[in-house]
Amino acid sequence: MNPTLVLTALLVLLAGGMIALQAPTNVMLAKAGGSPVLAALISFAVGTAVLFAVWLASGNRPGVAPFGALPWYAWVGGVYGAVYVAIAAYAAPRLGLASLITIGIAGQILMALWLDHIGALGLMRQPVSAMRVVGALLVVAGVVLVRRG
Repeated sequence: MNPTLVLTALLVLLAGGMIALQAPTNVMLAKAGGSPVLAALISFAVGTAVLFAVWLASGNRPGVAPFGALPWYAWVGGVYGAVYVAIAAYAAPRLGLASLITIGIAGQILMALWLDHIGALGLMRQPVSAMRVVGALLVVAGVVLVRRG
């Protein structure tokens, strides 16, 4: 197996685990501040500071010119994360962490199938197939099992 793909998959696995950690830590912030939106704001402020420090340490300074040609929707990616973090801070204590994560993954898979199918946002077009639908249905079945378990 390609070592780069293995490393990439392990990094994604680690990132997925961090998403599970993010929700309960943001719940703590939401309880302390009385607002899931404030919790998301604090979370993103800390994340922004960390990313800024890593970017500065990287030495990568592309300038602003490459960003000028981007379409407007390239600028709203952070909105999706902010909405997720705020909703997760609200929903985790109400649904439980496992339900929050599995429902979220089901939403990710459904959106990913659609985006792949239409080749949205510069992605390679990958039409929906029976196997992909079965895979998505298995994830939805997993959501139901986790929720009822």
